[in-house]
Amino acid sequence: MNPSTTRRNAGLDTLRALAIVLVFMNHYMIFVSDTPTFGWMSEIGWAGVDLFFALSGYLIGNQILGAIRRQQSGPERFSLPRFYARRLLRTLPNFYVVLALYALWPYWRGASVMPPLWKFLTFTQNIHLNPGTAFSHAWSLCVEEQFYLLLPALALLIAACRKSLVWAWIAVAGTLTAGMAIRYYLWTTQVGPEEQGGYHYYTLIYYSSLCRFDELVCGVALALLKNYHADAWTRITAFGNWTLAAGAALLALTWRLLLDDHYGLTMTVIGYPLLGLSFSLLLIAALSDGSLLQRYRVPGAASIALWSYAIYLTHKQLCVLLRVPLQAHGWGPDSWPAIAIMSVASIAAGWVLYLFVETPFMKLRDRYVPSNFAKPALPTALAA
Repeated sequence: MNPSTTRRNAGLDTLRALAIVLVFMNHYMIFVSDTPTFGWMSEIGWAGVDLFFALSGYLIGNQILGAIRRQQSGPERFSLPRFYARRLLRTLPNFYVVLALYALWPYWRGASVMPPLWKFLTFTQNIHLNPGTAFSHAWSLCVEEQFYLLLPALALLIAACRKSLVWAWIAVAGTLTAGMAIRYYLWTTQVGPEEQGGYHYYTLIYYSSLCRFDELVCGVALALLKNYHADAWTRITAFGNWTLAAGAALLALTWRLLLDDHYGLTMTVIGYPLLGLSFSLLLIAALSDGSLLQRYRVPGAASIALWSYAIYLTHKQLCVLLRVPLQAHGWGPDSWPAIAIMSVASIAAGWVLYLFVETPFMKLRDRYVPSNFAKPALPTALAA
């Protein structure tokens, strides 16, 4: 649906805006200033990607599971081709434009080495990714696209089984358990204490699809709860502010543990599920009528949320390129003028990409693929 014509949820906008702000702070520290410019939020800002995963897991999971539920009780039929078409029209245009900048304009990628183009085109760039290469932050989009290639087909398969709801929850629990087991195995056999935070940790664990489905699965679990356990969902969302408090407290604890031992065995195994649970509680609060998160509209959050995907794709390299001329004018990366200019430039670049690339393709999607449902066949008499 066209975001401009649908009612937006202030809580979800706030969470999405928070996600991109966290990512910006972390990338600013790593690629621009080499210091935690924004304090501990710079150091934990990588978790913004995990918040994006949880949001995406819920929103896309809700589309798929809601469509399957309607299909089971009516004449409409969920269409995999239409789902994939809608998903690709949402993600590919922005991605291809930014990818073209890296591939065709050497100035844009700077000194960074460009991985083979086919890895980006097949969304496999995150597999054995070498940290620091050009457009490396597209790894998260690869994880999402791989996940959503599998999710609808798996959901339809489970829906066709007897006791499908039981199998659905087994799939959720099994995926989370498998992720923890894989991370445990990789850490103990390939990483170890001497490689904490090193090349092997990022290549084999942090960027790996098999290790990073946790928050996506937690988001899908929320969608499963909403669509197939209506009474439980009503009870849970009746206490939105309590859920908000619980989510904030668990997130604070999880962030504290990750700041102390991000790369250790314990947090490598359980840290991502804890993030998934924390963000799920915040999502419930955002979806609860009357909660503070849903009622209070943070100024500017709706716009930042709307442009967040475009900002995510462009902000890192833009800031890297701006650092040199700003420093030449005496504005170091930690100075307020440099921070302000890079922040405004990142938002402006995201807005331009959203306006001139994403919006036209979203309009095309609304016109030619308005829903995930195949058009019902005409009755025989009418067809004749």
